[in-house]
Amino acid sequence: MIELAEISKNFGRVQALHRVSLKVNPGSIHGIIGENGAGKSTLMKILTGFIRKSGGDFFFHSENIDLNSPKDAREIGIGMLYQEPLDFPQLSVLDNFMAGGTDFSPGNQRTILAKLCNNFSFNLNPENKVEELTIGERQQLELMRLIRDGAKILILDEPTSGISEKQQELLFNALRSLKDDGAAILLVSHKLEEIELLCDEVTVLRHGKIAGYQKCPFDREKMLHAMFDILPVSQPPAIKHIAGEPLLNFHKISSKTGRSGLNSVSTTIRSGEVVGLAGVDGSGQSVFLKSAFGLLQPDSGSISHLLEVKTRAFIPADRLAEGLIPGLTIREHHILSKESGPIITSKSGLAKTRDAIKTYSIKGTPETEIENLSGGNLQRLLLSLISADIQLILMENPTRGLDVQSAAWTWKHLHSRLGAEEAIIFASPDLEEIMEQSTRILVFYNGSITLDTQTKATDYQQLSRAVTGEDSQKQ
Repeated sequence: MIELAEISKNFGRVQALHRVSLKVNPGSIHGIIGENGAGKSTLMKILTGFIRKSGGDFFFHSENIDLNSPKDAREIGIGMLYQEPLDFPQLSVLDNFMAGGTDFSPGNQRTILAKLCNNFSFNLNPENKVEELTIGERQQLELMRLIRDGAKILILDEPTSGISEKQQELLFNALRSLKDDGAAILLVSHKLEEIELLCDEVTVLRHGKIAGYQKCPFDREKMLHAMFDILPVSQPPAIKHIAGEPLLNFHKISSKTGRSGLNSVSTTIRSGEVVGLAGVDGSGQSVFLKSAFGLLQPDSGSISHLLEVKTRAFIPADRLAEGLIPGLTIREHHILSKESGPIITSKSGLAKTRDAIKTYSIKGTPETEIENLSGGNLQRLLLSLISADIQLILMENPTRGLDVQSAAWTWKHLHSRLGAEEAIIFASPDLEEIMEQSTRILVFYNGSITLDTQTKATDYQQLSRAVTGEDSQKQ
């Protein structure tokens, strides 16, 4: 259906893509894998018309075409499900479903939405606000809007990052159904398990070039060798820090924010701890983190912050929209994050930014705009902005969308900076990550902490039951 012939893309002197060629056929799922910064996102932005190629050709049903804008891509049926869904959180599910369409009749659109929900076993209330939905449900809404608009070539960018196992199963079933109906699907992922479960063929990108290609059944070892210059090593166990003095105390905190809010939550976070927050997305973890940082105020109860605001740092799941400022460069972010004089020159922050790029292995230059960074490099940039005097780091899905090497580097860095007076609190839908990196685990269910345990005192099976509300112990 669509063929890319020797597609190249240059950003100044940086060559992001070099003569990339591949075909995507109707009724198939084609995987695109590669480490963070390999060129996957750039290729997808070219395919959707958001950026223009520097060289090469597109063929749609053997006809040479140009994709100069998102409108061009949409007209031939290309639709993309981004890692961060494109929606309007303050509006309802139905309002978002109608956005971008040509029929603004609520009655008609409600009927179409209900039919699509039924086809894919999705459960979305058209009257709910989108800000109350989980990431997985927002993806479901976006997917249905793309189908409503007639997308026949679907691109999915890391679709399972940050969603629950149940939502992942629903998404996979929907993709298989769309494939059976003749859709051509491009699946961008760093998870080899997803590739093996869903894809008919896979293309590996490395340093902006084609590094490998396979048809199902896949050879995982060959895929890894194609992805990385140096194969990733097994993730080391979490460093076992000793809990010290209290840094943060929640006393009967209740909040109506989000889907589940918080329901009389009480807990104390101590220095030296790495506290993992487990639970189905929307069970209260995000509200807990934002309340701990001070972004949200509880409806009742009290929070004792034993640390000053300037010694706390929060890294949100949506790095680009919430953690950084689109349109600014790496250097400009470093200037804003540091104390500087009243005059900013062309050399302000340059030396420190260069040091940060080297220390944190960020693939870019001081003048690289952050929109041109991969997910892994965005995370490295955010970590480089955290000053040395920060004592409490709070994170939502710290390795979301990261390849194995970038994820391992992130946790190695976080553990290395954790001393006797610091603590880390993070939320993740990945129970393996929770088990590997935490010294203590809080399980959230429907706004309450249903299990509070030292990691060494529990196992994966107990956590799995607690996350779903089974066999959990009230604090």
